[in-house]
Amino acid sequence: MSDQIRKRKVDHLSICLKKDVECKNITTGLEYVYIVHNALPEIDLDDVNTSSDFFGFKLSFPLLFDSITGGSKESKQVNQTLAEVAKEKGLGMFLGSVRPALEDPNTFDSYTIARDTAPDIFIGLNIGAPQLSRGFDLDRLKSLLNDMKANALSIHLNPLQESVQVEGEPFFRSVLEKIRFLVKNLNIPIIVKEVGCGISREVATKLELAGVSAINVAGLGGTNWAIVESIRSRMLGDNQKAELGDIFSSWGIPTSISIIECAQNVKIPIIASGGIRNGLDMFKSMVLGAKYCSIALPVLRASKSIQELSLLVDKFLIEFKTAMFLSGCKSVNELKSVRYYLGPQLKGLLTR
Repeated sequence: MSDQIRKRKVDHLSICLKKDVECKNITTGLEYVYIVHNALPEIDLDDVNTSSDFFGFKLSFPLLFDSITGGSKESKQVNQTLAEVAKEKGLGMFLGSVRPALEDPNTFDSYTIARDTAPDIFIGLNIGAPQLSRGFDLDRLKSLLNDMKANALSIHLNPLQESVQVEGEPFFRSVLEKIRFLVKNLNIPIIVKEVGCGISREVATKLELAGVSAINVAGLGGTNWAIVESIRSRMLGDNQKAELGDIFSSWGIPTSISIIECAQNVKIPIIASGGIRNGLDMFKSMVLGAKYCSIALPVLRASKSIQELSLLVDKFLIEFKTAMFLSGCKSVNELKSVRYYLGPQLKGLLTR
């Protein structure tokens, strides 16, 4: 792996840990989703069962650690902590882009540490669409998936990030064709995700027809990669790219809108991400139609210690469980029948 790619991975970690990288002046829209309160739930809080099933793996509740990092010594420590807590709390996780591992076997241990730490949890690998567009070695990818004992492959779509990144690779020609190819030639689930700009109903429909197993909307309202790359561009002295990132920092589909668009137009499972910051956000996302939720930035910032990350997970769980109780839901399958209404801010966005 080139020193340039390794340094970029480290830069991304550092910026996300130390800088304000979340959306400004625009939100997920989840605050405009109002749940109809059930004053007579007819159950006890202890009756609430939050467990869920994710591609054959039982989760204590429908939360996943989303793709964060890989390919550096800093990544190894983060992935070890995430795997330890995922094992302890009964969750699943995705690893960061495997591009470094495809290019340099010496980076393997920053990924395999997760499986070594947690042999029995769900672990997904992640690869970028530009790598598919420019061509890839299928046998090499299969070998990597096998060596890392991966349970799924996540393909991330990030055209905005690649457009504003200093060394960006905005190559997306024939990506859908490559996704179809992987669906036919890999015997594990293929999940497709954005990285903060959301997925529209048109794209969701194309992905479902291509045979993918799930869609992670990763909508606008959380970590903003135009902002991340703008900060990094200024660090590198590229003001043109920095300004491009600034201009497009509000580009995308808010998470709530993306969930609704996808859930109402495809039958495959929807994973909600992009600004999910508490268990109530999780609950609202699932009432809108998502089947699971995933988080990245809060996890990264809590990954300084196992204890801190464990406390974060516990917080999400009690908030999610409380919302279920206040809606009279004994199981996550009942969330789809919870009544809600949308504020005018969301209704206006859904009319076009």
